[in-house]
Amino acid sequence: AAVIEGSKAFSKDFMKKHGIPTAAYGNFRDYEQACAFVREAPFDVVIKASGLAGGKGVLMPTSKKEALQALKEVMVDGAFGTAGDEVVVEELLVGQEISVLAVSDGYTVVSFPAAQDHKRAYDGDKGANTGGMGAYAPAPVATAQLMEQILKTVLQPSIDGMRRDGFPFVGCLFTGFMLTADGPKVLEYNCRFGDPETEVVLPLLADECDLTEVMLAAAEGRLDAVALRFRDGYAATVVMASEGYPGAYPTGRAITLGETAADTLVFHAGTRRTGDVVETAGGRVLAVTGVGAGLQDALDRAYAGVRAIDFGGAFYRSDIGYRAIEHLRQQQQQQGGAGGLSYADAGVDIDAGNRLVDLIKPIVRGTRRAGTDSDIGGFGGVFDLRATGYADPVLVAATDGLFTKLMIAHEMGIHESVGIDL
Repeated sequence: AAVIEGSKAFSKDFMKKHGIPTAAYGNFRDYEQACAFVREAPFDVVIKASGLAGGKGVLMPTSKKEALQALKEVMVDGAFGTAGDEVVVEELLVGQEISVLAVSDGYTVVSFPAAQDHKRAYDGDKGANTGGMGAYAPAPVATAQLMEQILKTVLQPSIDGMRRDGFPFVGCLFTGFMLTADGPKVLEYNCRFGDPETEVVLPLLADECDLTEVMLAAAEGRLDAVALRFRDGYAATVVMASEGYPGAYPTGRAITLGETAADTLVFHAGTRRTGDVVETAGGRVLAVTGVGAGLQDALDRAYAGVRAIDFGGAFYRSDIGYRAIEHLRQQQQQQGGAGGLSYADAGVDIDAGNRLVDLIKPIVRGTRRAGTDSDIGGFGGVFDLRATGYADPVLVAATDGLFTKLMIAHEMGIHESVGIDL
């Protein structure tokens, strides 16, 4: 059953066979055929080495030219060794990502709360992809209705499909999802607990829930006889990494571990003990988890724990949970906030707007040319016309927001259309 993670090409064919929603794709061992697929694809693509590449085998080009270069690096230059002998070229999906860990005995499947991690190395989702710089659970975007949909359309069909295909899955199935405008679609499977999501879902287990009993029941084929229960509240974890990660990094730096508050856990990853000294021995060194009644409580505890730890060259992201905090804020506004006019009351669907932005991002990228950028979400831009052959002029564009609309509404005495943007 481990082949579901070990070969991305196999997992994509498995999903297609069993009607599990995922991105459009092609599997290739022939370099020229892969290039032809990229040139003809009516969508932006992602290049994935089919084999195990230490979490670094996914490339996200921003143009056809970059995609073709990525194929050359993987299939011709051998950037990922034998892991890149076969590649998956698939449609770039847009939306929010969530991770769902689930336990199965080959028949029954039960899930942990959905988590969201942060793959990029630096704040604002900048920098290189990593194995994960932090996470939180439960992810507010993963509503009860969405989790039920995921169970019915992905998790149970995956477990049933593996059993019927002759390789029943017993253990922890880690499934990565993209929440697209067409519903949740599978990005990948892992056949294990994964970091840093595990560090936020396990602390949410209820005191009366014995994980050993759950695992034993799964191994013995009686998972339906036990219950996976969780405490109310949130958990958040912040990864402390060595300078240079995810590239080359130093090791052997002494770690000072200070006192941490209750409901704070420190998970060791890239550490070792030399005599009485704990030292760094990896890229991702520690994961510091906080648990609280609210997400902000959990984040505050996690960051307080981080500040109690020190080692040379340590770095971490300071914005873990920013998506969820914004989502919760918008949700509160839609529900009326402090009793004033909410976005929903004014006719604005925040989630629909975010989905629209996700849908048009690839189209916007297609307008990139010399003299302009291809980003979306800003309120102004500068266009250098010299790059297109014109002499000297620079165009400046600006888009006013909510407060300008409110000023006009007050001036005109017309408020019925304040929430209508298009």
